[in-house]
Amino acid sequence: MAVLLSLAAAVAYGLSDFVGGLASRRTSAWPVAFVGTASACVGAVVLALVTDGAPTAADLGWDALAGVGTGTGGAFLYRGLAAGRMGVVAPVSAVGAALLPVVVGVATGERPALLVWLGLLAAVPGIWLVSREPGGSGDLAAGILDGVLAGAGFGLLFAATGQVPEEAGFAPLAVGQAVGMVCVAVTATVLGGRWIPDHPSQAWGAAAGLLATAAVVAFLLATQTGLLTVASVVTSLYPAVTIALAAAVLRERVHGSQGVGLLLCGLAVGLVAAA
Repeated sequence: MAVLLSLAAAVAYGLSDFVGGLASRRTSAWPVAFVGTASACVGAVVLALVTDGAPTAADLGWDALAGVGTGTGGAFLYRGLAAGRMGVVAPVSAVGAALLPVVVGVATGERPALLVWLGLLAAVPGIWLVSREPGGSGDLAAGILDGVLAGAGFGLLFAATGQVPEEAGFAPLAVGQAVGMVCVAVTATVLGGRWIPDHPSQAWGAAAGLLATAAVVAFLLATQTGLLTVASVVTSLYPAVTIALAAAVLRERVHGSQGVGLLLCGLAVGLVAAA
């Protein structure tokens, strides 16, 4: 069940990135990101109101930390992409998002089976290859720095979310999404970006945000029914979903290295599921 929920989270995150990416092509990425986090916050609040839960202050604190990860991760990712460093920032951030929760999971006592470790060994290069765009790497050193910081933010999102127990319900998610929304606005302002929506196409960010809410709910449930290490690795395969959608819907070319990455991601899922 944990693997299925993690796959659902990966698909939802991949869909969210696909929709958000399409909207960002027509306008600026920051307003789309803000609309997305705002709609994700609304979705999480509604979910919290219609379900039961008894969160503690610690539970709310963990998801507030997850919200900080969302905002800061997105900030450095967008900064790197805006500077033309996609070929460096995207794969570094994706791998970082996968590895940090694994480290946290092992440090807190999780001991994945051998097949899970083999799946991780396949997933890391798979994520890298799928996320890697040939050319357009910009400044290598700056791209690596942005990628590491973005990966740390997204890894913090996964690791902190994984600390929320089942009895807390979904109220902590609402706190996390609210913090993420504020972080997007603040970091955009600090980095000199305009985040206030001013174009109709930016409304697509709402769809991306609701998909992101579905993704984080599925990820939370996956960590509550299985290991954080398993949930984080499988969920971090979401770039493969985005690439597959771009190829199927937009007829975008899948480069040779990305094709190899897709095969490795599929192998990783198979190994983890068989564990």
